[in-house]
Amino acid sequence: MDERVREQAEVLVEDCAEVENGDNVTITGPPEAEDLAVAIAELLGEKGAHPQTRLQSSRVNRAYMLAADPEDFDTPSHTLAAAEETDAFISIRGSANMFEQSDVPPEKTQARSQHMKPIQETVMESNWVVTQYPAAGDAQKAEMSTEAYEEFVWGAINKDWDEQHEFQKHMVEILDPADEVRIVSGDTTDITMSVAGNITINDTAENNMPGGEVFTAPTPDSVEGEVLFDKPLMAQGREVTNVYLRFEEGEVVEHSAEKNEEVLSAVLDTDEGARRLGELGIGMNRDIDRFTYNMLFDEKMGDTIHLALGRAYDKNIGEENEGNDSVVHQDMIVDMSEDSFIEVDGEVVQRNGTFRFEDGFEE
Repeated sequence: MDERVREQAEVLVEDCAEVENGDNVTITGPPEAEDLAVAIAELLGEKGAHPQTRLQSSRVNRAYMLAADPEDFDTPSHTLAAAEETDAFISIRGSANMFEQSDVPPEKTQARSQHMKPIQETVMESNWVVTQYPAAGDAQKAEMSTEAYEEFVWGAINKDWDEQHEFQKHMVEILDPADEVRIVSGDTTDITMSVAGNITINDTAENNMPGGEVFTAPTPDSVEGEVLFDKPLMAQGREVTNVYLRFEEGEVVEHSAEKNEEVLSAVLDTDEGARRLGELGIGMNRDIDRFTYNMLFDEKMGDTIHLALGRAYDKNIGEENEGNDSVVHQDMIVDMSEDSFIEVDGEVVQRNGTFRFEDGFEE
């Protein structure tokens, strides 16, 4: 087995999920990620933990979703019961075909998501982590050879996370006590939001692996302005490009997309909270230096910010504040490398992708 797989497994078990003797651990992943699941299982055996492995196949999910009647959707009680008895979840992503579910109607996907919300909430109360295995389908979408994609993935994951944490701490110290953030990029994006009283998280080796972002939650009704997400996103097996949103009093009042706008519309119509923001994230992982159509990596790129429609994470919400509630959490990215700046309480803290605590920052 590739030693980089074992190294990734160690980070997931030891640092992210923090597995202990006697823990019930659920490993989910596609067939393409079997090597990583094997390495994780070996470590769980050494620790005296109890693994359960669940296959996640896009072909299986597609077959069910196309055949099912949305009227029959319900929260699967056996899956919920298993989640309630699980101490840690390790979810592995990887695909043979990123577009396998592209012909499932988006309305079906969103309807199903609502019924899965109790399971989602239960998982998030445990130790959970999502990671990526460098499968050939993901490499193909990134327009990379499988070998080059492996080097990219493991280079972003198997790194000095203590050093990364110290680098990101500079941004936490700026954002955590802040009241207002303004983001400007190009001629279209100019958006402001309050983050007063909310908590900024330094994400390095926790729920996402790779980590490499600093994130907080906007006050839901404070968001004003417009934003063009100039990086594509993959949603429901479809590529959605040039998403445009305009906010008034925190709510999306106008939206468009150059490609697959109906997917965006379905996301926004999922529930009331889907039209409000639940997250502001700032990418800071400099080892992620290219766009790969994989949000787990793309949102961590240096020179980017991302905003998420829908659910806010509880750990971001201050004691006196309320967070946005939704079954949706849809991240979207703005390129901040040119003609852009981030302003915190009236002071520019990043210009054209360079932070004020980095060499080359221009006032």
